[in-house]
Amino acid sequence: MAPPPSSAAPLQDRLLQLAKTLQFAWFIGHMTLIVTTVRYTFSWLRMNYYGGMAKFSYRTSFLAAAVTYGIVVYKTQRARAKTGNKMPGGVIGLLSDENVQYLLMALVWLFSPQYPLALLPYCVYSVFHVATYTRANVIPVVQPPPPAVDGASPKRVSNPLADRIGAFVKEYYDASMSIVSGLELLLWIRILLSAILFQRRSWILMVVYTAFLRARFSQSSHVQNSVSQLGARVDSLVGAQGTPPAARQVWDTVKNVMRQFHDASDLSKYIGGPAPAKKTT
Repeated sequence: MAPPPSSAAPLQDRLLQLAKTLQFAWFIGHMTLIVTTVRYTFSWLRMNYYGGMAKFSYRTSFLAAAVTYGIVVYKTQRARAKTGNKMPGGVIGLLSDENVQYLLMALVWLFSPQYPLALLPYCVYSVFHVATYTRANVIPVVQPPPPAVDGASPKRVSNPLADRIGAFVKEYYDASMSIVSGLELLLWIRILLSAILFQRRSWILMVVYTAFLRARFSQSSHVQNSVSQLGARVDSLVGAQGTPPAARQVWDTVKNVMRQFHDASDLSKYIGGPAPAKKTT
């Protein structure tokens, strides 16, 4: 990572030095994703899903997502190459990296029929990425702390905007991640309905997204909680009086199949070494 710009340099030079970093490109990618998602949402509300601007905004959102996660994967692999620390498990180990998973899914969505719900998890992540980067990098460049006097270590100066951003991230991050996990489960149901109706490429997408969601389940406590809550709600509905016995048998069969799929698709059985890498902020 490049050193922070000197506070004594002119603002233009500080901004230029910041803009030359790969992390700034990552930041711009997330900003682009937010803007194009908002623009697509306006088209969606007007039921103009396939207008020129709507299609441009939708595809650009996932292109920006692929770029941002691609940058993170590139930096991670470059750091591993410099230290000689190879990813354990080979290809399977690489696929267990959440950044790789989101990168691959962004590419899948980019070339798939439109699923507007797929934009929302990426957009929520981007909001927090942009907020964190703005607080840690942009604000100190625009409003740098005063230089240290007589070689003393510089004092930390509180910035009201940075403090508000930090408070926002701290207060809403966990709740937002729970919302994201719920959206990802809802998206799986949406794809399942498309597959049942044999919509274009839906079964291929169903297989790919199920593998993605299985990986998310093994790595995210938020997804695990969302699955548990959904299962408890269905148990409650099926266990109610008046529910036909056939419905209970179907639900029991579904749960058994899910358990078997969970056990058979546990990647930790095939990977040696440390746990899979978590998606970084």
